[in-house]
Amino acid sequence: VSFIRHTQTVVSEQELEMAMAPSKVVVLMAFMAAALSSVSMAAGLQHGFYYSSCPQAEDTVRNVVQGMINNDPTMGAAFVRLFFHDCFVRGCDASILLDPTTSNPQTEKTTIPLRGYDAVNKIKAAVEAVCSRVVSCADILAFAARDSIVASGGFNFHMPSGRLDGFRSIADEVFQGIPSPAFQLQELLDNFATKGLNAEDLVVLSGAHSFGLTHCNFVTPRLYPTVDPTMNATFAAALKKVCPPPRNGGGFISVSNNRVTDPNKLSNQFYHNVASGQVLFTSDQTLMDQTPTTGNKTAAMVTDNAANPIAWMARFAGAMVKMGGIEVLTRTDPGEVRKVCFATNNAS
Repeated sequence: VSFIRHTQTVVSEQELEMAMAPSKVVVLMAFMAAALSSVSMAAGLQHGFYYSSCPQAEDTVRNVVQGMINNDPTMGAAFVRLFFHDCFVRGCDASILLDPTTSNPQTEKTTIPLRGYDAVNKIKAAVEAVCSRVVSCADILAFAARDSIVASGGFNFHMPSGRLDGFRSIADEVFQGIPSPAFQLQELLDNFATKGLNAEDLVVLSGAHSFGLTHCNFVTPRLYPTVDPTMNATFAAALKKVCPPPRNGGGFISVSNNRVTDPNKLSNQFYHNVASGQVLFTSDQTLMDQTPTTGNKTAAMVTDNAANPIAWMARFAGAMVKMGGIEVLTRTDPGEVRKVCFATNNAS
């Protein structure tokens, strides 16, 4: 990943007040400025990319996203997850959104059931109604993820834009790029490193597991035939009531990532859950482990993020911007602005 331009981002008090006391807003602004000033934007991305060509773009996305989350609070996590999956496979190019075609029957979306595809199509239609063929689907995904954080987490930040949409989507690349929920710490670190992300990015972005849904088939390996000893026993017993043994079916039963507090609120609660053994995935609990290269560095980060919610918000914003620059296509690269998000402009 090429990060070549440093830009300090200023976040307004109006954007950040979101039910916070004024003193907390000021502190968050300071943390946010520090976190984002250290994040380099990928070549070709910039803040306010559409200010001239489509000044209504970001407001349109935000209004539609906010309405969707008001109607279904689980959609906030769905948009963030879509953005993560898009960026970790072929970079942030909206390849995750492409439907299968005669010439390419196995696209990324055929491998893992994700929510939000129809929602993104509706957002794109709303944007097309105000500015036709100007705003890419890759940028719409980035804006929708940011706006989900505003709605579900209560903090805001500027998301750079200027991405183009890619032409290809390959199913086999999903499992090469997306980290498995069964990964151990070193596997996670290696996976994130291939995307230009470090240990802090891993720990900070894992905080997104404070909200949203998963399925029992990702959880049952830690419950059966015996409970993972790192899982809280009371938590495991309650989880077994939701997720039956694999032989009994029920693998696609939905279960909340956060079963301790509000499952639709993005927050630093995730780190409290990790510390108490009340998380679903091996890839979450392993953040408390040690590796020969990092020692107990990630465990210390878990503790720090649990104790400092405002600092975590700022770090999360910075990590989202950094992730949003993975292998992007910009105006000098082969790409396009799709008319619809589920097909290239010359689909066959």
